[in-house]
Amino acid sequence: MSVLALPLQFVRPEWLWALLALPVLAWWLLRRERRDDPWRDAVDPHLLAHLVDRGRSRGMAFALGGALAYLLAVVALAGPGWRQVEQPLRQDAVPLVVALDLSSHVLAGDLPPSRLAHARAKLSALLEHRQGGQVGLVAWAGEAFTVAPLTADPANVAVFLDALHPAIMPVDGQQPDQAIEWSVRLLHQAGFDRGQVLLVTNDADARAVEAARQAAADGFEVSLLGLGSEAGATHARPDGTQATTRLETGRLRDVAAAGNGDFAPLAADMSDLRALGVLDPQTSGVAAKSRDGAGAGLAWQDEGYWLLFPLMVLVLFGFRRGAAVGILLLVPWFPAAELHAAELWKRPDQVQHQRMAEAAEAYRAEEYDRAIGLYGQVEGPVADYNRGNALARAGDYAGAIEAYDEALRQRPGMEDAVANRQAVEAAMRKQESEASEDGQGEGGPGEPGQPGQPDAGQQEGESGDPDSAGQGEQGSAEAEGDPSGEGGDQQPPDARPPAGDEQEPAEDAGNGGGSTPADPQEQQEADEAQRQRMQQALENARADGQSETEEAAQAVPSNETPEQRERRLANEAWLRRVPDDPGGLLREKFRIEYERRRMGGGWEE
Repeated sequence: MSVLALPLQFVRPEWLWALLALPVLAWWLLRRERRDDPWRDAVDPHLLAHLVDRGRSRGMAFALGGALAYLLAVVALAGPGWRQVEQPLRQDAVPLVVALDLSSHVLAGDLPPSRLAHARAKLSALLEHRQGGQVGLVAWAGEAFTVAPLTADPANVAVFLDALHPAIMPVDGQQPDQAIEWSVRLLHQAGFDRGQVLLVTNDADARAVEAARQAAADGFEVSLLGLGSEAGATHARPDGTQATTRLETGRLRDVAAAGNGDFAPLAADMSDLRALGVLDPQTSGVAAKSRDGAGAGLAWQDEGYWLLFPLMVLVLFGFRRGAAVGILLLVPWFPAAELHAAELWKRPDQVQHQRMAEAAEAYRAEEYDRAIGLYGQVEGPVADYNRGNALARAGDYAGAIEAYDEALRQRPGMEDAVANRQAVEAAMRKQESEASEDGQGEGGPGEPGQPGQPDAGQQEGESGDPDSAGQGEQGSAEAEGDPSGEGGDQQPPDARPPAGDEQEPAEDAGNGGGSTPADPQEQQEADEAQRQRMQQALENARADGQSETEEAAQAVPSNETPEQRERRLANEAWLRRVPDDPGGLLREKFRIEYERRRMGGGWEE
């Protein structure tokens, strides 16, 4: 087939309007060329035609090349195409609006415990098993109200299920026609021209049939889920009177037929939702109709990219040779800056702070050699003290003592350094004595971590701020207590009794005396044990029912005064008196909207 015989179509023909600027561009280039010609004022016009000027020829070639490049660019942007290809059609998930009947009829007990409980369970299953698509929720009785607008996250709808109850509705009654119209309006507001409406109720009237027929004419499918039994049951109205309600299957089928939908009674399994086609929005009746009317799915293939190759060739001639191009070519060969060069932009104290933080991290990771090197790069008594701790942990007791001495030289009387130096000296003496005894005894040279243990907390506390003058004393209390304990560890095991052994006699005495006392004492002990078990059970239940945020908010400070404790307990008692009303917000929202409608505001929400 000849190329000229191919049909030519433009995917974006509006770009062709840019060709109107091509004659103006050509006229401007020629005019500039003539105005900038230096021979025009020096040579007669009849001799200019015979004048050979290579620069003038290059200028004309540049102008023509620019015009041709502009033409190719505009045509490429217009998207020329001469063949059609099949492309996958987008299958939009059909949105669904569930309209739940919250009239007093749902309190009937023909579906134990109530119709409302079964409706909540069914909606929960629908939200859990629906495969994509947006979902909205409408509650209706004498009026229809939006509970949750259309959303792609079913969890945003599920949070309202527990709050659904006839008590949140401002007016009782059954107006299914308003529920259908409100659901269609909700779909229109979300920008959909097709969708599904699922009406969950037990009865309908002629107005509902007309509303369903109008919804079907607008492209929306109305299906019904029957709620209740044909035997029926009595229920209490808001005014206290009793009424009988039953499942009107025939009327519900008429509404479904008028709305081009389906009807299914409430089932214990998922068969009812599958029959209504609301679980898979891709295979619903509305989706099938959308695919049937979508056409063959042919589209013109954009072939404009072929024009980019000659366009790039023309653009290459526009480059100028010179120093700028050479500099650009050298850019990739510049060596990359090392990461530590960022320290050039920091103050000396910031650099030391960073190194102290890295050294502290290495110390906690038990990388003592790395910590020693990092601490050695920082000046100051705090760094020398922490370097001594790392050396002691690494087993270099002599180096640790030298580091402590350096810290004491810069800050005399540093209690932490003095205490840890004494602990290291004691460890050195013990190590020498054990070595002289041919390694006998429990402690050996392989325990270099003993003297370093007391300063673990001190090292962590000091490494954060190496420039603080009082940093060495922040953990002095902890460091002073630990060396003594560490010295105790150097003693033989029988030098001090374990803490548990000290309490053994008291426990034995209590247990031994428990077999001979009188019955009232045994009863008292049993009651005390029972109270402790009950208290522990209550604490566990309270801990399970509270979140971490609540536990943190209710945490009792250690320095709480009696007045503060009394005030806190009073506040907690007051909060426990607040009733648990999950539907309170919806009830107020519906009440305000209902009053506004009654005042002539219409259905705008």
